Amino acid sequence: MNNGNTNGFATTIHDGIAEIVIDRPPVNALNDAGWHALADEIGRAGRDPAARVIVLRAEGRGFCAGVDIKELDKHPEKIVSVNAGNYRSFEAVHRNPLPVIVAVHGFVLGGGIGLAGAADIVVAADDATFGVPEVDRGAMGGGAHLQRLFPVQKVRMMYFTGESITAAEAYRLGAIEKVVPRAELREAALTIARKIAAKSGAMIRLAKESLNGIEDGNLEMKYRWEQGFTLQAYSEKDSAETRRAFVEKRDVNFKGK
Repeated sequence: MNNGNTNGFATTIHDGIAEIVIDRPPVNALNDAGWHALADEIGRAGRDPAARVIVLRAEGRGFCAGVDIKELDKHPEKIVSVNAGNYRSFEAVHRNPLPVIVAVHGFVLGGGIGLAGAADIVVAADDATFGVPEVDRGAMGGGAHLQRLFPVQKVRMMYFTGESITAAEAYRLGAIEKVVPRAELREAALTIARKIAAKSGAMIRLAKESLNGIEDGNLEMKYRWEQGFTLQAYSEKDSAETRRAFVEKRDVNFKGK
């Protein structure tokens, strides 16, 4: 099966592996429609009887830079729908009946953190960096999924400062299954996927549901809590200023704050 999609990704299914590739230049930042379409596509792959495991990866400079800030700068009223698209995409990964392997490279930011944090297994190229620049973009969100990857104090350091960490550091902290050269990333993910695809599909689906059931807390409820603060953040004047500065490629001006 091969499914091209104008929203910036395409899917193929072969030998039990559904491979979904994000490709939306220049930085794989998805717009409102793109996030909803990605959620639909991940869900569709999970329901396809030909698939036993999903690999989610990307082409281009980095895995995913999150939401389209330029769209939100022009249409801040879309934040509710964008929030819903993010929620649905991350839920589609985490609650998918199939294991989801996320293969990341370059920048993994914002919504990219949500996809990686929702995954069952993460492999990374050695050039990958992980970050949540939300505070510098006038938004919230991503902490719940970041905390599924990293220890709580590391999450807070990253969140409050906006600083990224490398793939090597992420591996040291136990978030990453494997770090490989960029040229070997796809094959590294597919190697793991083939091992899973060779198992009983019925057993793997039961295992996924079972493992989700024993996790501490509810990832989706935690993220929904965060999204309420994103909406509140958008009511602050500083929020609009951060997006305008980003679009205009200048320093922010908080007028003496």
